[in-house]
Amino acid sequence: MHLNQRKQRGLTLVESMIALLVISVGLLGIAALQITSMKQNASALNHSRAVWIGYDMADRIRANIGQFARYAGIDTNTAYSENCTGGCNTIQMVTSDAEEWSAQMQNLPAGRGMITGNANRLVIAVMWDDEGTGASGTGCDPTNSNDLTCYTVLLVQ
Repeated sequence: MHLNQRKQRGLTLVESMIALLVISVGLLGIAALQITSMKQNASALNHSRAVWIGYDMADRIRANIGQFARYAGIDTNTAYSENCTGGCNTIQMVTSDAEEWSAQMQNLPAGRGMITGNANRLVIAVMWDDEGTGASGTGCDPTNSNDLTCYTVLLVQ
């Protein structure tokens, strides 16, 4: 008995389609990973900016320590106008610092800064919309989706 045997060569259409499907799923996974990575990098950049902006204001307050209490109540949603390039007294410097801090907040999405406290203690809050949800709350509550993401610096005199 002689069987007619033929050697199979190459891939069948079904095998090719399965290989294409496996590769496609892998590429989609890589694309999703890339998108997530980009979002996380943007978030890290915004957090780094917020830290820098917060500590910049803390340094400004330390440089004008005689007017420590006057910094309480600064809110970057308020318009400030004071140009100290030609020289200012220490009270005018508070307004100039607030104006420059407001300008720095433009580097954060929905950036906002507030300073609260009293003559002995100030809390510098830098807030931004890290998730891009349109949040605008200033409660700094991470469980409240309506609140902006916050970074705070505490200064004690």
